Amino acid sequence: MTRNTAVIFDMDGVICHTNPYHSLAFREFFSTRNLSPTDQEFAQHMFGKSNGYILSHFLKRPITGQELLQLEDEKESLFRKIYEPYVDPVQGFLKFFLDLKNSGAKLGVATSAPMANLELILSKVHIQDFLGSMLASEDVKKHKPDPEVYLKSASNLGVTPQHCVVFEDSFSGVSAALNAGMKVVGVLTSHTKEELPPCNLYIDNYHGLTAGKVIQLLA
Repeated sequence: MTRNTAVIFDMDGVICHTNPYHSLAFREFFSTRNLSPTDQEFAQHMFGKSNGYILSHFLKRPITGQELLQLEDEKESLFRKIYEPYVDPVQGFLKFFLDLKNSGAKLGVATSAPMANLELILSKVHIQDFLGSMLASEDVKKHKPDPEVYLKSASNLGVTPQHCVVFEDSFSGVSAALNAGMKVVGVLTSHTKEELPPCNLYIDNYHGLTAGKVIQLLA
């Protein structure tokens, strides 16, 4: 593999199956405000969305500025407390990641979550030394489905968008990668194929997936 190929991973639902724990954290957060969203509402308005969108949607008013920072911090602190004992990568992820590293691909992570969440996961899933780019919500002005985080990742890794493959699990995330002009592997941890925009490949987990198979997507 040439050094001008990059593979970029979203985090939630892609590196670790965090969404059930985000749901728990949001349930606790909303219950203190006498709100109880349904599973269907969470699937539609939480997975892959920015906290600004989620909070504004469920609290039914624009949440911005300092208030957004405070509420986001409250919810994400809850999430980290709940999730820390359970951090575990999606099945087969580490073996596949090391195969990519050994093949010479450049590697990055691009998440809509805060950097503190990424740091928690990287403290348990030891891939940080091999990442050429790590971007979280603080690093962009526009959130997915805007392509900013993926275009910035490609720039950090020194590759063009057409030489990037992105792993994503949400509608907004897949849309962001497609909007950036990248190939996309849909990770079906949170959604079905039918619920995502068309991807180049779909996986339930990383078992049996090789660097070669992913690089073929760029051919």
